[in-house]
Amino acid sequence: MPGRAVSVRPVPADHFDEIAGEYDESLPPHVVEHYLTKRTAWVKELLGSGTVLDVGCGTGVLAGRLAAAGFDVTGVDPSAGMLAEARRQVSGAEFVEGSGTDLPFEDGSFDLTLCVAVMHHVADPADVERTLAEMVRVTRSGGQILVWDHNPRNPYWKLLMARVPQDDGSERLIPEAEVTGGLAAAGAVVLESRQSGFVPDFVPPRFLRLAAGVERGVERVPGVKRLCAHNVVVAKKP
Repeated sequence: MPGRAVSVRPVPADHFDEIAGEYDESLPPHVVEHYLTKRTAWVKELLGSGTVLDVGCGTGVLAGRLAAAGFDVTGVDPSAGMLAEARRQVSGAEFVEGSGTDLPFEDGSFDLTLCVAVMHHVADPADVERTLAEMVRVTRSGGQILVWDHNPRNPYWKLLMARVPQDDGSERLIPEAEVTGGLAAAGAVVLESRQSGFVPDFVPPRFLRLAAGVERGVERVPGVKRLCAHNVVVAKKP
């Protein structure tokens, strides 16, 4: 956890209710597809099959992609508006209203519990810690936890977050050490923590393949890779 007090105001669920209809249009489709493919492949590598909980699932885009890949997926989100969009657009996944700080599931319910681009909205350090602990709690023994969130070292986030509807200025970019420390404090064993992603939203479709190639190169360069867009942390529940 951070060494000093941090005053933040988490984004209320009704904010996401208001923007639910435009949320999926906030980033270019080809860039969204790039990261969806990347995240789905990562989950497949971690878990060949089984039950997945998507914490902060939003409109269910990733949950739907994982369900299509054969996983038994449940999405949970505090926003009724976002869940309405998820239920309208996605088949093959179950969606439940609930908070990450108090997940409405029994202990050990899922093989893999994940969240993507969620923790910076949770924001408050105590709530981040509680959410990570809840993710560990609902994961079965031997199961895994995946946290994929914005990397504070990447300077572009402030520019992008200033113009997308889901970010209203109340967010806090969560340091990598806070995620790994919170998971460890909850009893999980951190298996991997790395930086990933370097394709920005402004890349034209015709240059996506080139940008993805640059991304793969950056992800392999020590030092430089610390500036990638996302921190990706994988932990195991003993």
